[in-house]
Parts: sequence; structure tokens; C-alpha cells
Amino acid sequence: MVIKGVSRLLLCMSLLSATASWAADIHGRSSTQFLTGASGFTSDRRQNELDEYLRLSITNIDPAGKFSLQGYGRIGQDFGTGEGLNGRLYYLYGEYRDLYDKVDFRLGRQFVNLAAGSAIIDGVQVDLRNVGPVAFTVLGGRDVLFGFGGETGDPANTAFGLAAYLAGFKKTDAEISWFRKWDNGDNSRDQLGGNFRQQIFNSLQLYANARYDLVSETFNEVQAGVKFFPTSSLLFTGEYFQSYPIFDTTSIYSVFAVDRYQEGVLKVNYRFNEIVSVYAGITREEFGEGGGAFVWQAGTVLRPIEPLGISVEYDARNGYYGKTNGIISDVTFDITKNAQVAGGIDFDVYQRDSMTGDEYARRYYLAGKYRLAKNLAVSGRIQDDVNVRYTKNISGRFVLDYDF
Repeated sequence: MVIKGVSRLLLCMSLLSATASWAADIHGRSSTQFLTGASGFTSDRRQNELDEYLRLSITNIDPAGKFSLQGYGRIGQDFGTGEGLNGRLYYLYGEYRDLYDKVDFRLGRQFVNLAAGSAIIDGVQVDLRNVGPVAFTVLGGRDVLFGFGGETGDPANTAFGLAAYLAGFKKTDAEISWFRKWDNGDNSRDQLGGNFRQQIFNSLQLYANARYDLVSETFNEVQAGVKFFPTSSLLFTGEYFQSYPIFDTTSIYSVFAVDRYQEGVLKVNYRFNEIVSVYAGITREEFGEGGGAFVWQAGTVLRPIEPLGISVEYDARNGYYGKTNGIISDVTFDITKNAQVAGGIDFDVYQRDSMTGDEYARRYYLAGKYRLAKNLAVSGRIQDDVNVRYTKNISGRFVLDYDF
């Protein structure tokens, strides 16, 4: 699978050179990244990985400018934990828009997202629009899954979806869709979904999303909320969310009993002026079988002078599986328009249950970015984690971005 991913990345790069003679517009970003830190599997070995991310967009291929190519992938080498060379092709597709002023057509590896489900597929998506107040989408192809070493899953795994949604309404969005997956020919997922957004009087927004599993005959996800902004400086949010974990029917985990999770959120944001804004909220969590917790949150964002930004947030949680108290603090400073630095501290005090004492977790970080040229920038972040597992755990990320 790694070789296939590398080959596709090389194909992606060959498209870049092959189209240079077409007078097409070629844009994208090359991001070279070096990451270092403790391995997630072994505490005595470090992960030192060098990755190359490539994203490109080729447009104006045809005289009408309707056809384009899009690609994004990664190739990397791990020098620490022995995982070696690995690669992933996230998407690589051709897109033709406005066929007969009604059809958009996308072919290749792509991320598809409907209210009923989402996936990365090697396949096709067709959108039919300008046929009235309702537009339609049909999609299908091989279901692409990623593991630690690259692509996993059976090549015969497929996904298919249908959707109908409102088109041409400025203040109203609505969709109803169906999404199904097959695992080696067996039906592994079968879901209906819908979402709704409505803007009222320019100060009230209602929204709702739901996903229903046809196999288990239950709602595995429901969300409904309202946002009220009486002024441009004040925003109230109320939201309800529930999730019932649904596993693929072909997975061994589908036989295990699970509990439904629910939460209700109330939140307010207020901006006094260009210098000070504050926010606060409370969340009630329900885990089933009598387990529940309250989460309180309050914070402020300050901009005392133009180059300086300060944010401080306090979180407290009390209930099921212990209690926590924590502070997150960040400072950013624009040295010049081409150079920025940032730093911060996370500090948490938590108690797992009544039989244990307080434990502490701290994280310190320092980051910076410098633009060497209009299309070239370097950035980096280094942090240290101190907690019950590590007395010192230094990790870092260093990036060179080139835009073309």
C-alpha cells in the first residue's frame, strides 16, 4: 500500500510538469515538515519523521475554464521508530463544472460528505443543479481506509450516496440524503441523514442535523441549536447534542452494548470593543446509567495594543469519572508583518475518582513564523509536557512552506 501511495504521489507531481505546456494556471503548496517527539507506542524511543506534503491545483486547462485537476498527498520517512517510508494520497481528481449549465462532474480520489455520512472514495460524484429549487447529488466508488502503514481494507469495499438539497435560498439550507457502505460485498453501513439551517430577521439562526441508522433502527447522531445575536457584539448559543455509537455491521465491536451520550450547551460571547471580548458557557453531559457531569468555561481575549494578543480560558468539570480544573493561556506578538511569535501554558489539576488524590498536567509551548519571501515561509513549535506519565516530554514541529 505504501508503494501505491508513493506511485500516486509521483503521478500527482508528473501532472504538474506535464501540464506546463498547456498554458494552464498551476498553483499549490509544498510543505516540508520535520516532527520529533516520544513515540505513542514505546516510551524509550523517539519519533523523528520527515514529511513532504504537496497540494496542487491546475485550472484553465480548457478554453472555457470548466475543467480542473486537484491533488493533495504526503510522503514521509520515520527515522526513529522504524516505521520507515510511508505515503498517503488524500485526493487526486478531475472536475468539470457547468456541463450544459446544470451538471458538475468529479472523477478520482476525493472526500465526499453528505448529511448521512462521509468517506474518501476512488470514484465519481455528480451534482445536478439549476433544475428548480432542489438540486441533487449522486456519488459512489471504492471506500478508501487509512491505517498506520498506509491504505487498509479490501479493494472491493464500496460506498454509495444520494442527496437532495435546496438551492438558491439565501437564508435557508436543507438536505436529505442516504448513504451506504459495503465491506467485501456485505452491507456494513446504511444511514439516512438530514440537516437544516434557517436565518430569521438577521439576528436569529436555527440549525439541526440528524443521522438515522437503518440497520439498528436508531438515531446515532442528533444536533439542534439556536444562535441569537441581538447586536453585532453579543451572541447567545443554545445547543443539544446526542450520539449513539454505531459500528460497521461487519465489525466485532457491533456486538458490544454501548450507552447513548447527550449534552446540552449554553454559551454567551460579548465583545466590549476592539480590545476586550469575553465568553462563558456551561455544558451538561449525560453518559447513561446515571453518569453525568457539569462543565463550566469562561475566558477572555485581549488586544491591548495592535501587535499583541492575549487569551486566557478557565475550564472546570465535575461529575462522572472525577473532576478537573484547568487554565489555558496564550500570547501572540507580531514583531513585523513578516514575523510572529507565540507562547502559552496549559495547566490542569484533575482527580480521576474519590479514591485518588489530585494529579497535575502542564504543557508549555513556544512557536514562531517568519516569511522569507512572498511565497516562502518557515515556522516552528516546540513544547514540553509534564504529567503523571512524563517528567519531561519535549516535542517539536518545524515547517518550510513554498507556495507556487
